[in-house]
Amino acid sequence: MTRKPVTVRHLEPADEAEWRRLWTAYLEFYETGVDEPVYQSTFSRLVSRDEPACHGLLAYAGKKPVGLVHYLYHLHLWRTEPVCYLQDLFVEPGARGSGAGRALIEAVYAAADANGAAGVYWLTQDTNETARRLYDRIGQATPFMKYVRPS
Repeated sequence: MTRKPVTVRHLEPADEAEWRRLWTAYLEFYETGVDEPVYQSTFSRLVSRDEPACHGLLAYAGKKPVGLVHYLYHLHLWRTEPVCYLQDLFVEPGARGSGAGRALIEAVYAAADANGAAGVYWLTQDTNETARRLYDRIGQATPFMKYVRPS
């Protein structure tokens, strides 16, 4: 079977249904979910021209969206430039290995460079072996562990 070439583009307001489908699958992968107001506010932030820190991209195989990435810029107290946090990355299981994940990460790298960000970082579960195989080729693991406030 020949794979269709992967293209990446910014989210647009007309993409809400496909974005929601992909983001829901991403959240389900991590065994979580969000309420409807979060879906609405997140999508609004991602497509708003008035929210310069938040961005979303879709990866397409032909005319079908097969992946998404969300990223945002924030201040860093050790740098004068902002840094870029790649918050969510998802590629449908049937499209994994197609280059969609790599294309999405490289698009974030390019956007961060174009916007003068000091760097790009992201987190994943240590058990996410499929994604980590890609991340080990395109990124550099750090020795830091994430902690959160208990609920």
